[in-house]
Amino acid sequence: MKNRGSHAVYNKKKASSYDNQRARLAPLKDALYLCTRMILSELPVDAQVLCIGVGTGSELIYLAQEFPQWHFTAVEPAPAMLNICRQRAQEFGITSRCTFHEGYLDSLPDSAPFDAATSILVSHFIELEKRTEFFAEIAARLRPGAYLINADLASDMSSSDYNSILDVWLNMHKYAGMPVKVDFFNRNVASLSTKKMESILKSSGFDSPLLFFQTLFIHAWFSKAVVQ
Repeated sequence: MKNRGSHAVYNKKKASSYDNQRARLAPLKDALYLCTRMILSELPVDAQVLCIGVGTGSELIYLAQEFPQWHFTAVEPAPAMLNICRQRAQEFGITSRCTFHEGYLDSLPDSAPFDAATSILVSHFIELEKRTEFFAEIAARLRPGAYLINADLASDMSSSDYNSILDVWLNMHKYAGMPVKVDFFNRNVASLSTKKMESILKSSGFDSPLLFFQTLFIHAWFSKAVVQ
């Protein structure tokens, strides 16, 4: 399942500045990763973890440091982003525990089922009508009962609260030095309500998605692959 051209958007120049641009927003990311760590802490000591849309590898690096025997498969369609992920993995001494795949999930070679998967701020770039297929592809790669951690931008754009949250969201990006225009945000992000997102997860092969984290539009759920 392909998203909307991330491999073209994140060229070498944008990829090299990606982490620095978002440095002022690091507390949001750190809180999400801490919660993710707690949820996944019951995995096997040698767990196999699939990271979809891994970008520059932030969640991979964090989890690899917390769980020194886990192995990670990093899937990323943007070559420039994946190259940075490789470089960071080398800097942290975890390359031997990583498999890097440049491309999308549908081109990842077959392997044994994974114990968990992460999809952090990925699916809202995928066309609405293809979102279920995206998560179904993830479910097909997991062992029964394996965890999925997915974080996405979610909101009911027709609600009376939407514009108030949007104002704070735009101010946050301005504070971080990444001003975003309203029309650009609405045009490039396929935001759904939390109920719709949970419905998609359930219909894609995941059981009882639980919302465990929220900061403005960022919502994160954990769920388990349905036993087949």
